[in-house]
Amino acid sequence: MIARLFLCFALLFGVALLPARAAAAVARGDPAGRCAALAGGGFSNILDAPTQVTKATLVAATVSRPAYCAVEGYVTPSVAFGLWLPVANWNGKYIVRGCGGFCGTVEMELACPQHIRDGYACLHTDMGHRSTMYDAKWAYNNLQAEVDFGYRATHVSTLAGRAIATAFYQAAPRYSYFMACSTGGRQGMVEAERFPYDFDGIVAIAPVIDETGAGVQLLWSTVMNRDAAGHEVLTAAKIPLLHTAALKVCDLIDGVADGIISDPRLCAFDPAMLRCASIEAPDCLTAAQVAVAQKIYAGPHDSKGRALYTGGAMPGSELNWVGPYISKDGAPAVYADMQGELWRYMGFSPDPGPSWKITDFDFDRDPKRLGTMEAVYSGSNPDLRKLKAAGAKLIIAQGWADQSVVPLNAVDFYETATRTMGGPAATTSFFRLFLVPGMNHCSGGEGAYGIDYLAALERWVEAGQAPDQLIGIHPKPGAPLDFFGIDSKLVRPDQVEFSRPHFAYPRRAVYAGKGDPNLAANWVAK
Repeated sequence: MIARLFLCFALLFGVALLPARAAAAVARGDPAGRCAALAGGGFSNILDAPTQVTKATLVAATVSRPAYCAVEGYVTPSVAFGLWLPVANWNGKYIVRGCGGFCGTVEMELACPQHIRDGYACLHTDMGHRSTMYDAKWAYNNLQAEVDFGYRATHVSTLAGRAIATAFYQAAPRYSYFMACSTGGRQGMVEAERFPYDFDGIVAIAPVIDETGAGVQLLWSTVMNRDAAGHEVLTAAKIPLLHTAALKVCDLIDGVADGIISDPRLCAFDPAMLRCASIEAPDCLTAAQVAVAQKIYAGPHDSKGRALYTGGAMPGSELNWVGPYISKDGAPAVYADMQGELWRYMGFSPDPGPSWKITDFDFDRDPKRLGTMEAVYSGSNPDLRKLKAAGAKLIIAQGWADQSVVPLNAVDFYETATRTMGGPAATTSFFRLFLVPGMNHCSGGEGAYGIDYLAALERWVEAGQAPDQLIGIHPKPGAPLDFFGIDSKLVRPDQVEFSRPHFAYPRRAVYAGKGDPNLAANWVAK
C-alpha cells in the first residue's frame, strides 16, 4: 500500500516525523501544541519537495466542523498549499483536491470543509502561481511556472501534505486519494501517468486530458461563430430552438422522454433541418447559422477537413454554449477571453505575448506547433501499467452535455488505454469510465449528476468492490450541495427529483419498460 511505503520511508529518513515538538505535544494531549509545532523549518528535507510551513493555527470546532489544524505553506520555489488536519476525528485518510481553469489560488473553503467533517486530512494547492482561474499571464516566459502547472505542483504538494500529516498524527495516512474535475481532472490524470505511487485511488471528472488540444476545440467553437466583420453568426436567441430540435430527434434513445440525451453518439440530429426556407425568422436558422452549429458539433478541422481533436460539443449540450461560446447579455464569450490568455502566454513556445488575437490562430499551421508545451501539460499517456502495478484505482467521469471538456476525448482515452493495457478485462480491474447523460461541466445540468464518487472509489480501494455502476441523483432546489452537486451525507430522499444508474463504459442505462422511470432501480444496462 502506498501509505505504508511512505511511512517506511519517513521512519528511515526522519522526514515526516519531524519536528520533535509535535511528538511531545501528542504525548501530552495538546492539539494546539501539535498544530503550532508544525510551523517553521521542520520539513525542508522532504525528498523532491523542500517545504516551508509558514503558518499553522488550531481552528476551534463549530456546529458544522470539527476542530482542525489549518496549515499554510509552500514547496520551493513557489507552490503554495493549504492543509486542514482534523484534530479528533481523523479517519486515517488523506485527500488532495484539484483546481479549475488556470488555478492560481488556494481554495480551502471550496475544497475541504466536507472532507474534514468526514475525518480526512485535506490539501489544496495553487499549482505554483498566483492568478485568477481565467488569467494566464503568470506563464508568460516562465517555464518554471508552466512546469509546476503542468505536472510538478500536484506531486510535490502531495508529498509535502503527507509528510506534514504524518508529523501531526505521528502516523502515516492509511489511504491517499485524489479527486477533482476539469484542470483538476487533468491533475489526476497526470498523477496516474507520471506519479502512479502518490495515491491509492484517483477520481478525475471531466479531465482536460489534452490541454492544448482542448484549447484548440474551445477556440474553434468561438472563432467559427464570427463573420468577416467579427460579429457573431449563431446568437444566444437561437440556441433554445437548436436544443429543442436535438431533443425531439434524440430524447427517446433511452426509452424515456425526459429532456436528456442518454448517448449523443447515437443521435442523428442535423441542424440543417432547421434551415430557413427564405428569410430569417425566430423559428429557423440561416444557412450561415446552420454551418456554425455543424462546425461546433464536428469539432476543429483544418482546411482539408482533417480532424484536429476528438470531436466537438455533443447534441444536448446546446444550452451550455451560451456564455462559453456565444455572448450572453452583451458580455464577451467566456472562452474567447480565456483562450486568448492560453495562446498568448502558455500554449506556444515561444509565447506570442499580449498582442496576439484569437483570430491569429491558423488551424492549418498552429496545431503542428503545440508539441513542445503539450509535453509539459499532457495527461494523455494511455500506458497505465505502473498505476496498475502499484495497486491504485482510477475512475474517470464525464458529462455528455459538457461544453468545456467535450466528452469524446475521455472516450478516446479510455478506448486507447484499453487497447494498450491488453483488453477490457485487464483494464477494468483498475480503471473505469462513467459517462453521465445530461451532466454539464463537472456537475449540474438536466441529468442525475449528484454522485458520491469518493465512496465508490473507497469501496474499490479498501474493500475490493469494483464499481459496475454509480448511482446519480438530480436534486430538487434547496438540496444540500457540494462542489459536485450534492452532499450525499445530508441529502434527504424528499430532496431527490429522480435517480439513475450510470454504468461503467461501454454499457449505458436504458429504461426497463416498467416501473417509475424516476427510480434508478427501474433502469438496466445495455
